[in-house]
Amino acid sequence: MVWNENIECMDRDTLRKIQDIRLKKMVDYVYHNTPFYRKKMQEMNLTPDDINGIDDITKLPFTTKLDLRDNYPFGLCAVPMSQIVRIHASSGTTGRPTVVLYTRKDLSVWAECISRAFTAYGAGTKDIFQISYGYGLFTGGLGAHQGAENIGASVIPMSSGNTTKQIQLMHDFGTTVLCCTPSFSLYLAEAIKESGLPRDEFKLRVGAFGAEPWTENMRHEIDQNLGIKAYDIYGLSEIAGPGVGFECECQNGTHLNEDHYYPEIIDPNTLEPVEQGETGELVFTHLTKEGMPLLRYRTRDLTALHYEKCDCGRTLVRMDRILGRSDDMLIIRGVNVFPTQIESVILEMKEFEPHFLLTVGRENNTDTMELKVEVREDCYSDEINVMTVLKKKLVDRLRSVLGLAVSVKLVEPRSIERSVGKARRVIDNRKL
Repeated sequence: MVWNENIECMDRDTLRKIQDIRLKKMVDYVYHNTPFYRKKMQEMNLTPDDINGIDDITKLPFTTKLDLRDNYPFGLCAVPMSQIVRIHASSGTTGRPTVVLYTRKDLSVWAECISRAFTAYGAGTKDIFQISYGYGLFTGGLGAHQGAENIGASVIPMSSGNTTKQIQLMHDFGTTVLCCTPSFSLYLAEAIKESGLPRDEFKLRVGAFGAEPWTENMRHEIDQNLGIKAYDIYGLSEIAGPGVGFECECQNGTHLNEDHYYPEIIDPNTLEPVEQGETGELVFTHLTKEGMPLLRYRTRDLTALHYEKCDCGRTLVRMDRILGRSDDMLIIRGVNVFPTQIESVILEMKEFEPHFLLTVGRENNTDTMELKVEVREDCYSDEINVMTVLKKKLVDRLRSVLGLAVSVKLVEPRSIERSVGKARRVIDNRKL
């Protein structure tokens, strides 16, 4: 199913011409309406006349999260505040929050993009959505809500938390589509099993999961435990929220809505573009946003882009699953380690639950890693030799994937704290 075939399946030459026109118009717009960008461009001896299309995008300045915080709260606003109808902010725990602003048109574009996502998942007017992302300043709840309403579906504005009520309403209201973080979906699957309610009484069939990195192994775990088809939805508050990208039925990458959010991949060290298909840092430029448009925003997400036409018929560029964030990457004894690598190892071994906590420390000037992992109930044993063999199996597999020795502690099922939002997988106690 396709929501907007004219755009999603447009030939790439035509799409490129639209991007050329929109970028030139956007550069002129921010130059005259956002003092921050006018100053940056003047410092680079750039004028809007120097930008004639997408090929000139590399001439433009980058934008970082620090720039957004330095201009807190409304310094990057490009319209009078009387035209701003929605204000969101990041859920960051340190420093000033990252503020994002939307005009009425911006909200309409956002709803259009999320509608493309939900339609790609096979959802429509007969579906009942349970939105279990957090509502409020976080973009997930209201973003998914407006997209579901836009396709004509029924919406339960559940928000996160209150697991008992989540399951009750999912069962009683006949929820067919669940929107939440992948880690919370696994938590709900556990709770459904413990509730005693027969799984065949639930009508759930589709999951739209995002807001944190997750692996292919985790997808299989969710599919099996909830009896659904799990799809990735990609977004970030600074660009729009959920709906910047989405999977189709082929699940061979995440299609990006590049008619509104133009993507680039750069080397995070040199800041130069990488070869097509190579992994690097994802960068976005708004092509249509009115309220707070950003040029070349560095997401810190590490991925690659593929431009071949998808088997689903869409020509929108496809993004690989996010490897991690360049600022989430741990450097342990000189080796780059991503939490998603650890998750993937755990999920490929049937003896373990998909719940872990990695604690990084430093002793005698040497980095240390302790990994707590839950063992499945039917595999947990009081016999020391049984658990020793299981522990060695995991340690050996981690060493082969990471190239590092990890201290592993096997723990009982449900002993690691669960999260109703983004899962906390890593505690770094080093003073770096």
